[in-house]
Amino acid sequence: MLTYIQRVLLLLFTVSFIGYILVVLREKLYLKNNLIIIDNKSVTSQHLEKADMKEFVLDGARVKSGDEVKVITNAKDKFVGILIGAIKKEKAILMVTHNNEIKQLAIENISKFKVISKYGRFFNF
Repeated sequence: MLTYIQRVLLLLFTVSFIGYILVVLREKLYLKNNLIIIDNKSVTSQHLEKADMKEFVLDGARVKSGDEVKVITNAKDKFVGILIGAIKKEKAILMVTHNNEIKQLAIENISKFKVISKYGRFFNF
């Protein structure tokens, strides 16, 4: 009985490890083709078209779409989410929070800006 359970556990571990490798290879292919996947139902094509800058420098940090950021406004509101892009004409950034809310924040109203994790950071070794 114990060998049967060990074989099942070994099979499950092998399948999950192969699945992880396939997911990592898929993400590497997306990065190679300059595709950024924001898997969120709140983000529509209008939001993506509205954000005309996908890579920019903000507060000394070079950020691009897909990066996870933390923003603190002058009114002490805190937002953590994924950056969609910047709107050059309005001088604002567009981000989707973890509560599936789309936030447009004016750059002059941002007091602190921190990059939590970069999109595709796993592959920069």
